[in-house]
Amino acid sequence: MKKLLILFAAATSLYSCNKFDDTNISPALLTQASTKALLTNAQRSMSDLVLGNTAAARLGALYVQHLSEGPYPGSSLYSDRNLTFTAWYTGPLYDLQTIINYNNEGLAAANGNGSKNNQIAVARIMKAYYYLLMTDKWGDIPYSQALQGNKAYSPVYDKQQDIYTALFKELTEAVAQINTGESSVVGDVLLNGDMNAWKRFANTIRMTMALRLTKADVNKGKAEYAAAVAAGVITSNAQNIAYKFIAGDPNNYNPWYNNYSISNRNDYAISKTLTDYMEPKADPRLKIYGESLSGGVVKGLTYGRNVAVNIPAAYSRIGDAFRSQSSAMPVFNYAQVLFMQAEAAKLGWAAGGDAEAEAKYKAAIKASWEQYGVFNQAAYDTYVALPGVAYVAGDGHKQIITEKWVHLYLNSWESWNDWRRTGFPVLTPAVDAVDSRGIPLRLGYPPTESALNGDNYKVAVTAIGGTDDNYGKMWWLK
Repeated sequence: MKKLLILFAAATSLYSCNKFDDTNISPALLTQASTKALLTNAQRSMSDLVLGNTAAARLGALYVQHLSEGPYPGSSLYSDRNLTFTAWYTGPLYDLQTIINYNNEGLAAANGNGSKNNQIAVARIMKAYYYLLMTDKWGDIPYSQALQGNKAYSPVYDKQQDIYTALFKELTEAVAQINTGESSVVGDVLLNGDMNAWKRFANTIRMTMALRLTKADVNKGKAEYAAAVAAGVITSNAQNIAYKFIAGDPNNYNPWYNNYSISNRNDYAISKTLTDYMEPKADPRLKIYGESLSGGVVKGLTYGRNVAVNIPAAYSRIGDAFRSQSSAMPVFNYAQVLFMQAEAAKLGWAAGGDAEAEAKYKAAIKASWEQYGVFNQAAYDTYVALPGVAYVAGDGHKQIITEKWVHLYLNSWESWNDWRRTGFPVLTPAVDAVDSRGIPLRLGYPPTESALNGDNYKVAVTAIGGTDDNYGKMWWLK
């Protein structure tokens, strides 16, 4: 009887709350999220998921040997097999889809968040950027049925080829949707509401995607590359895109600063693989990339050994330019575009052949030096004439991608994509790797997928050869 009375009282209370709901809800309570807040939050996710020292972000720097591990070797030995992608869907992708939904439902544009067209276009570009990063890591992933809530609890895994086709379309349409004569988006911490910059961002993403297809679909890649360049990509260092962190705001510190200066972990040093390439050439970027020790030496740590090593004062940590409170992290930049143009000329995707490839290659190195504030004409002239650096047609593709690898320091997932696609730079796998097959070719799916989305997961695993490991070849690698 006591239990029945308690249940009755609870039911009466709930009924009363429902009956008088207008007096039980605070008039100050938000009924929907602000789209400017959603955009800021979606962009801030880049810090954890793309740029920093979290598991989702650091692996690229270890796979391509920009960095080596010190006291806790593991990831550089290829021990990370299956990584979750849940945070991508429930975080930035959900926020961006909500921006699109609110605008299409007429709930956003009138609230000082920017024009409907521009808000939707920016959300589409950011969504395409995140989805590209994801499919390049995992391969086939949920796309067409993702972000639908209770309409699709078990979304299918779309084929990577289909995702690429969809993203090319999304980026093209989003650029066309941008109206620079209308109000720009608010809450944009990446490009400050510059709608022309958003066009360049989208076209540069599209250009990058096109070069992924050098093996999988040459005709599609060549056509998309030409269209992206014609639509307008980054054309100077003044147009570089970087994610900016904030000094004095612990919630927005550079993640490498958090690792070194807040957590005092000192997990990473610049890799000896990289210093062995840069130091003999007197590359002035080396003292930007790595910490100078006693005597002004930048000392790299041997990569891929299962030996705990203390880094401070013995090996060079990441340089101050990359690990202060407010150090910006590169996303896309002019030198990167020039390297892509050099490769396109070398491949015959653009006019000019080796002469154009060499010109763009040299311009890319110059732009990189200028980006990092180390350009000196005499030193540059000496550098581009060095054996191994001086352009040779027979080695042109290798030289372009290898110098691009140097330039893309800590923008390492992009170097991993290049390495998987071209085999350059030539890297020796970790000596003490836990898997003898070498540098991973993909990330394994989240360990919960087999239970939560089992049927679709099995189809995706079958498509990569039947085993969900780090060595199945995704579509654009085949």
